[in-house]
Amino acid sequence: MLIKEACLENFTHLGQAIRQGAQRIELCDNLAVGGTTVSHGVLAASLRYAHEHDVPVFPIIRPRGGNFVYNDLELQIMENDLFQAQELGADGVVFGCLTADGALDEEAMEMLIGAAGGMAITCHMAFDALTPAARQPALDWLIEHGVDRILTHGGPAHTPIEANYDHLKQLITAAAGRIQILPGGGITAANADAVATALHVNEVHGTRVVGTFD
Repeated sequence: MLIKEACLENFTHLGQAIRQGAQRIELCDNLAVGGTTVSHGVLAASLRYAHEHDVPVFPIIRPRGGNFVYNDLELQIMENDLFQAQELGADGVVFGCLTADGALDEEAMEMLIGAAGGMAITCHMAFDALTPAARQPALDWLIEHGVDRILTHGGPAHTPIEANYDHLKQLITAAAGRIQILPGGGITAANADAVATALHVNEVHGTRVVGTFD
């Protein structure tokens, strides 16, 4: 079965997304800047509703838009947001941290993985901002540290997902079943099945992966 993870902004379209077939929710605020952490109230209400319909919710843990290089205060905010997500019963969390030179920030990631306390973890599209040389070491590190999946477009954000099939296939081969590669960005209800078939994946992600909303 193909798992469709719908990326939603706040609570507004949660019910409709589930009715339209979303089997997992990535919950964000401020999608215009790529998603930031939702409020306590939004997360609590979303988890209550989704869990009544047996749908897991993964809030993004990101204190601001822009790059993925965080200072100590921002990391402290992220750590506190992880504790809150855990307390409210989130099924998983989504985050990613980089160094200024485009490598995975292993120290920051290790701290946040610890704060996640066993929740499922997705490394988000910060992965796509890694330098080419940093991607394989990052992949191996994420696997070694028990991260469950990597959300990736496989190329620059403006490119159609189909243009990135070769790179995504290389990543999936390198992952070798040790971590889930979750393609996202430009995946819609119309092309989700074709993308999954082309890449031999059983999970896809997108803001329109189960269609558009009223």
